[in-house]
Amino acid sequence: MSLFRTQVQDVGAQRGVGVLESRLTGLSREDFARDVWARTAALTRGASDFSDVFSSSAVDELISRRGLRTPFLRVAKDGTTLPESSFTAPAGVGATIGDQLDDTALWRAFADGATLVLQALHRTWEPVAGLVSELSTELGHPVQANAYVTPPQNRGFDAHYDVHDVFVLQIEGTKRWIVHEPVLPDPLRDQPWTDHRPAVAGAAARSTAHLDTVLGPGDVLYLPRGWLHSARAQGEVSIHLTLGVHTWTRYALAEHLTRAALAALRDDPPMRRSLPLGAGGQDDERELVRERLLAAVAEADPGPSFERARRAEGRPAPLGPLAQLSALNGMGPTTPVRLREALEARLAGTRLFTRVGYLDLPASDLAPVTRLLDGGIRTAGDLGLALAGRLLRAGVLLPGNR
Repeated sequence: MSLFRTQVQDVGAQRGVGVLESRLTGLSREDFARDVWARTAALTRGASDFSDVFSSSAVDELISRRGLRTPFLRVAKDGTTLPESSFTAPAGVGATIGDQLDDTALWRAFADGATLVLQALHRTWEPVAGLVSELSTELGHPVQANAYVTPPQNRGFDAHYDVHDVFVLQIEGTKRWIVHEPVLPDPLRDQPWTDHRPAVAGAAARSTAHLDTVLGPGDVLYLPRGWLHSARAQGEVSIHLTLGVHTWTRYALAEHLTRAALAALRDDPPMRRSLPLGAGGQDDERELVRERLLAAVAEADPGPSFERARRAEGRPAPLGPLAQLSALNGMGPTTPVRLREALEARLAGTRLFTRVGYLDLPASDLAPVTRLLDGGIRTAGDLGLALAGRLLRAGVLLPGNR
């Protein structure tokens, strides 16, 4: 059975709870982790009013006025993705790059029943970027956002599964969703549904739907990776956001563990020796390699490379170069400063690691930096002008109060 919840819009938003509870599910992170995460589809009716996040006017703004290029938009109709050349063109004098969106071509495709897919909205629409950043921080997994704009009584894609979890946020209109249980539970990123197309089509056609429902504005549907789904707009234009959670897995951690072990074996002289000549006598070699590999795995620490990869898949809060330079040039003891959001900053000894690189700090700077990471420090004078200037220049600090 799916987990259904009816939730008053924005419940808990004033209590300092995360967006998972206040805007998406009505569940605390602990309850969501225990009952829903990676386990089952979950539908929350009236989770939130998302008009502050996205809207039909945002769609028109992005397509007609922002000069977007591929791959920030895809176009699909009846399960087929249209070629980019059918909806892109140069944009006249001073903007002759050929892969910019052609709003006239897109209007004609949309009027003919095509779904418009605005991709990577966490890079192009600030309200969506803010929601994505908060959710990613709360979940500890990278998140990205797409919008699907579907004409009445049309669909963009056949039944399929995603290799990432999704939160579906219905923005405007209504859409019927049909959800089936996985044919491949917990698929990895290199195990797309197209590799299992016959099984997916068969399950969608023959098995009883796990969930068959119509989403209206404010409803949220959570689907773990691997869950089959298809959707069709009803009697009006449907706009929904999908927040894709690109989950880190045990397999990914195992990859980093084996890489760390292999890196150690590169420095083991016996492991660099050539195998004996001829095809025979390999059994003894295999046993030797197995023993040394297992020993290397037992000693390997995948933490540093795993953390680097995890930080690289996220993006810190936006930084304005002109505001940054102005703050740096005009900095005084009362200049307000703040730690850049979504930076994944942490101290390891005297080194400060962040998503934008690392800094080696003198011992005298460790105490103020520790207070900064704990949510303290409000002015450049509190931090120390020299240190504040260094952190502003490195992109670790931003000017102003939250």
